[in-house]
Order: sequence, then C-alpha cells, then structure tokens
Amino acid sequence: MNIVTHLLGNNKVAEVVTDEILLHHAADGLDLMGNLYYQGFDSIVIHQKNITPAFFDLQNGIAGELLQKFSNYRVRLAIVGDFDRFPSKSLRDFIYESNKGRIVNFVASTEAALEKLALR
Repeated sequence: MNIVTHLLGNNKVAEVVTDEILLHHAADGLDLMGNLYYQGFDSIVIHQKNITPAFFDLQNGIAGELLQKFSNYRVRLAIVGDFDRFPSKSLRDFIYESNKGRIVNFVASTEAALEKLALR
C-alpha cells in the first residue's frame, strides 16, 4: 500500500494507492483511519477497487457501519469509483444521501475527490 499526500491548504489528504482490497470489514476502516490520522492526515481518498464488493450490498450492513465510524471520528472520506455499474436503487439513494453531507462522498475521480475535500 502506498500513500500519496495531497495538500489542500491546511488539510493533509491521504490517497490510498494499491491493487489490494484493504477494507473487508468496518474494523479495517477504523484501522486505516487511525493509522492515517496518527500520520497527520485529515482526510482520506480510497478507490472502489480497494473496498470489498460486499460493501456495495447494503443488506449486510458493512457500508453503514464503516461510514458511521468515519462520521463518529469526523474524518472525511472520498470513495472514488464508477458507482453507476451498481443497479441497486437503495445503493444509489445511499450514495445520494452521503453526497449531501461533508464527511463521506462518492465521486468519479481523484480530482473530484480532492475538490470535495478542499471544501470546508
């Protein structure tokens, strides 16, 4: 796993770069968040391919539990991917509602993620 650092004013953003799935369970997200937070990062960008496909099946609760952890600790997260490929209306609604907030956003590119995270 590599971490690319992006500086957005006073905000230090970690972009996680790897081909591996890093987030299998909510606890994995908490570990990643803690690790990066203690390295001085305020926000995280992670790619869809680094999250278990089960995350995108809302029935198992992984997405809700993981995103709740980020909300509780007020660590901003941008998930980069092509979410149109998921046919689930409930997932689309979940993404829509998440994107209304400022803590967790689903975006199509790293550039869009950095734009979202630059907004305070």
